[in-house]
Amino acid sequence: MDNREILLLADQLQATKEAKAEVDKRSKELGAKIEEIDRALSDAMAEVELDNFTHSGHTFYLKSRLFASPASGKKDALMEALKENGFGSLVVETVNSNTLSSFIKEQMAENDDEIPEWLKENVNTFEKVSIGIRKK
Repeated sequence: MDNREILLLADQLQATKEAKAEVDKRSKELGAKIEEIDRALSDAMAEVELDNFTHSGHTFYLKSRLFASPASGKKDALMEALKENGFGSLVVETVNSNTLSSFIKEQMAENDDEIPEWLKENVNTFEKVSIGIRKK
């Protein structure tokens, strides 16, 4: 492969990343517009006490979904309350994958680029090589 082919691939990669960024931006804009229209339509339907209707071959209906999260500063108390009241199966310990990756990097840096023995059997690692692009 010669330099010309490498430069062509670099141009293609940059153009494709820029196109994806535009699509992502447009997707976010459309998502915000969808939320705005959804809110307006659901408010209008609730105002006239309309649960559903059919229009242009589609049925539109009100749906409700509850979202819950621990109160501010109460995550540990919530976990303990769930356990104490027989709902411990809802409590799941996790390690964020980005945090774990950073921790493993630190451990390897302190251990001659090797994963410490006490971790080796309990963690899988792989490296992904990719191309970074910066504007001048």
